[in-house]
Order: sequence, then C-alpha cells, then structure tokens
Amino acid sequence: MGADECRGEYAGRRHGARANLGIAVTKVVAFALTGSSSMLAEGIHSVADSSNQALLLVGGKRAQRRATAEHPFGYGRERYIYAFIVAIVLFTLGGLFALYEAWHKIRDPHPITEWEWVPVAVLLVAIVLEGSALRTAVKEADRTRGGAGWVRFVRRSKAPELPVILLEDTGALVGLVFALAGVGLTLATGDGVWDGVGTGAIGLLLTVIAVLLATEVKSLLVGSRPPRSTCARSSVPSSRATTWTP
Repeated sequence: MGADECRGEYAGRRHGARANLGIAVTKVVAFALTGSSSMLAEGIHSVADSSNQALLLVGGKRAQRRATAEHPFGYGRERYIYAFIVAIVLFTLGGLFALYEAWHKIRDPHPITEWEWVPVAVLLVAIVLEGSALRTAVKEADRTRGGAGWVRFVRRSKAPELPVILLEDTGALVGLVFALAGVGLTLATGDGVWDGVGTGAIGLLLTVIAVLLATEVKSLLVGSRPPRSTCARSSVPSSRATTWTP
C-alpha cells in the first residue's frame, strides 16, 4: 500500500468523523424533542461511529511507530487490533442497544405527538451527510481497489481502515432509511410499534455488519503478514518480513 492509499484512509476517517459528529448531535436533539426510539438508536449509532473513527485514527498513528529490538517486525498489526475493537463497539453500543430499545418500544408503543416534522427533517439531513461521507470513502477506495469488485476488495484488503469505513457508512445509510421508514409509518398510522420495528431493523443491521467486520479483521490478525506500507513503517527488510508467520 502506497502513500496515496494512506492519504485515502486518513481523508476518509477525518471526513467520516466530522459527518458522524454532526449527525449525532441532530439525532440526539430529535430524540429529546419527540421521544422516537429510532432517533435514539440512530443517535447512539452515530456516537459509536464517531468513537470508531477515533479508534481507527489512534490505531493508524500507533502502527506508524518504527520497529525496535523488542518489536523487530514493527507495530503494523495494531491497526488490526483497533479495527477489531471497532467491531466490538459497533456490536455492543450500536447493535445490541438498538435491539434492546426496539424490544422496549414494541412492548410499550407510543406515537410521536410533538414536533412531528423534526425526525423526518433530521433523517433527511443525515442521509445527505452520510451519503457525502460514503461517497468520499468510495472515491478513496477506487484509487486502490483496481478492477476488484467491492466484495473482493473488502475481503482481500490488507489495510483494515477503508473497508471498515465503507461497511460502517453503508450500514449507516441503510440504517437511516430504516429509521425514516419506521418514523414515517408511525406518523402515518399513529402506531408507535412501527418506530420499534424500524429500531429493531437498525439493530439487526448493525449486528450483522459488526460480525462481518470481526470475521474479516480476525482473518487479518491470524492469517496475514504484517503490512508493508508507509502507513505502518518498519525497519525490518522486506525479505525478512516475507518469511514471518504468526
């Protein structure tokens, strides 16, 4: 992986972090005004995404440390450790919380009776912001994936950051559509169960994405060589690094 891919990773993470922070604030405000469980689930999801962007930045910076006598193969694998933590955060803070909130809302449904237009407006704005973040990630990935398909790129990439961002941003965009559907049906029918159903769909989506991320990062941790790149510098000669096995 060259310098262009490194710049792509950091650009994607910075843009994603800014978008997620703005989205999180608007969703939390919408939840406070309406009590919508879909908005609460999406707000927590955005907080989790912001935390994940920070974790990826920390992992990328720590992976740049040069090799030492104690760590002759460098610190490149720290990127995978932090990417695995991202999957755990997404699963617990995003997926499981949304599923719990969905269960609670379906058991005790209530319609949205105040500030009805707020969640719709917030979700539409969030879709625009998240779409912009996903577009940036796709552009950066296009620089490095060559002719590979998206599934192959995610599964074969030795740098975890861009695939993580792509999956997270895609999941965020689909989750917003689920939330909009749940809120819209609640407003149209006056039945708060639809809000809970939308929240449950968000929880299932985030859980599936978290499991996929964990599976792919695990394969990198246990089955790949340390990345030879400018993002994870090592003073070990490449001929030595190619013979290294976990």
